[in-house]
Amino acid sequence: MTQTLYRIGQIVPSSNTTMETEIPAMLWSRQSIRPERFTFHSSRMRMKKVVKEELEAMDRDSDRCALELSDARVDVLGYACLVAIMSMGLGYHRQSEVRLHQRTIDNGAPAPVVTSAGALVEGLHALSAKRIVVLCPYLRPLTQLVVDYLAAEGFEVLDFLALEIPDNLEVGRHDPQKLLELYKRLDLRGADALVLSACVQMPSLPVIAQVEAEVGIPVVSAAVCTTYMTLKQLGLETIVPNAGSLLSGRY
Repeated sequence: MTQTLYRIGQIVPSSNTTMETEIPAMLWSRQSIRPERFTFHSSRMRMKKVVKEELEAMDRDSDRCALELSDARVDVLGYACLVAIMSMGLGYHRQSEVRLHQRTIDNGAPAPVVTSAGALVEGLHALSAKRIVVLCPYLRPLTQLVVDYLAAEGFEVLDFLALEIPDNLEVGRHDPQKLLELYKRLDLRGADALVLSACVQMPSLPVIAQVEAEVGIPVVSAAVCTTYMTLKQLGLETIVPNAGSLLSGRY
């Protein structure tokens, strides 16, 4: 069986410890059922506290990261900070993806760009979800910003929960098993989908399939959607074992 190798570039907040864990875990798991193989290559941008000022400064640093990763001739770039993109204004993921893609073109190594913010939007649209429920680790004002961003993209956010964790390292250390109880604080009546982690830093992959089985509607996370869009950009089948409906291969 022929194996094709894909190089995945990751633009990562300096305090993020989950993007380089969950996204590789999904794509490596996929290797057990499909022939494609993946390697992962990161460039970091400084951010310690999830506050608007640090998020804006970090986003400016993403251009350097795209340039560095294009030196490695990666096949796709993933930008892993949903709230950094959303804090820059409604619809900003489109502007960011075009700008960072242009950096790779200018460097003679064109590669598509996936932002976790844009991926969440596209993943929910792929599921034909209209009414959603969202769980975020952020402080309430930033969580409201996420809710407003998703509303502007055409989704009705029926309910949301803000865990109010300002330190990004602590977000990465949050035990995903706690989500099995936390999601029960949300009102899921009438929802088409549950966003179990609207943050690439907050771990949720170990419980995505279990929660989906319990609630009976699609369950996604920013990381699941980023993996989905990464596979789409590479022209590969969007299938990953035990990662929820979006990565079942049906979408």
